[in-house]
Amino acid sequence: MSVRSLNKVQLIGNLTRDPNLRFTPNNTAVCSFGLATNRSWTTQDTGEKQERTDFHNVVAWSKLAEICGNLLHKGDKVYVEGRIQTRDWKTQEGDERRITEIVIDDMILLNSKFSGGGSNYSGDSNNAAVTDPQANSQDDVIDEKVEKSSSAKGRSRSAGKREAEAEDTDVSDDIPF
Repeated sequence: MSVRSLNKVQLIGNLTRDPNLRFTPNNTAVCSFGLATNRSWTTQDTGEKQERTDFHNVVAWSKLAEICGNLLHKGDKVYVEGRIQTRDWKTQEGDERRITEIVIDDMILLNSKFSGGGSNYSGDSNNAAVTDPQANSQDDVIDEKVEKSSSAKGRSRSAGKREAEAEDTDVSDDIPF
């Protein structure tokens, strides 16, 4: 009989430090960063509002690690999804250490300076597309808005001109019946 289990973590929080991107001896990228999550509640006895912040160690591997290292910065709000993992090791002094971390395979950047969307990357997809909302500089975004606005005005003026010309032209002779 097979026993099933589930190890899945989903977090939305803010980066507590800039990501640390490094490479293994096999040239595999690994990126680590801290994530803070907040929760609040009201106590039943006193009615006081309580708040707690939890801190999580997050690790990404391979292409996702490179993307996290390039896109994320301290303070960014992100959604991450992965699994919880605990590792044991000995320091050079012989002390035993243990760390619990979230190994992610999905990440979505939730905040953006210029758009409502965010960057996302799924580590499960071989052909995943990454969109960077901060790829355009502020000047590019402003220029793009101006171009769209002026071209829309030009289209509406020329359409209005065509309608006025059509009203002035008598086409009753062109009708075959």
